[in-house]
Amino acid sequence: MNKFNIAKYVLFDIIRNKWLITYSIIFFITSSLLTYFSGTEERTISSLLNVVLIIIPLVCLIFTSMYYYNSRDFIQMLLTQPVERSNIFFSEYIGLSISLIFAFLLGILFPIFSFGLTLSILILVVVGIFLIFIFTSLSMLFAVKFDDKLKGLGLILFIWLFLTVIYDGLLLYLYYLLADYPIEKFTVIFALLNPVDISRIAILMNLDLSAMMGLTGAAFLKFFSNPLGLIISFVSLIIWVILPIILASKNFSKKNF
Repeated sequence: MNKFNIAKYVLFDIIRNKWLITYSIIFFITSSLLTYFSGTEERTISSLLNVVLIIIPLVCLIFTSMYYYNSRDFIQMLLTQPVERSNIFFSEYIGLSISLIFAFLLGILFPIFSFGLTLSILILVVVGIFLIFIFTSLSMLFAVKFDDKLKGLGLILFIWLFLTVIYDGLLLYLYYLLADYPIEKFTVIFALLNPVDISRIAILMNLDLSAMMGLTGAAFLKFFSNPLGLIISFVSLIIWVILPIILASKNFSKKNF
């Protein structure tokens, strides 16, 4: 049994999951309604923005962790076979990521067919895929780290809440405290520490919606209102994908099942 067979099994097992199918259908209906009522490409993308930045991370975190916790017996069975632990881990990760990407792409088909694959829609799709890889790896990291399902899910939900809501609130409070100091340059660094903020900036940099970008996005746009900003955004997202998955893989290799 090689890693491709394991990944294929995980992929087909997840695709048959009714929960994932329901999520994909709801996503498709939501994106279709937003496209129909928004009318223009810019309004559609701005409407889909919150869905992509909030719902996708939440779904990836919960679905990945629950699938991992529920497949422990299968993993233990695989560990008795002549297969390297790293192959088992990455097979699980790849199968989960691809299935979630498939659900996301199916859900966003209507806007793509309505407006064509423009640059803004392409960036929205690419950012959504990056978020799936990032939050799937983060979920795997905490699920592998904590055997207690309740503790693992609690920390995973806190990570989602922190990155999507609390982080920007803390930055806003920091700016309020240091309003008399020139801290705009540090905003770029703060933005790179949050994949949700990076994703928001990467999308809104291509739209005339700077007022929606918040403090981190506005400063980022000011300093990087050229292709360099987009490059830095995606390099940062790549780093956010790589670091958690490396840590999760090391934890999985050392774990005593």
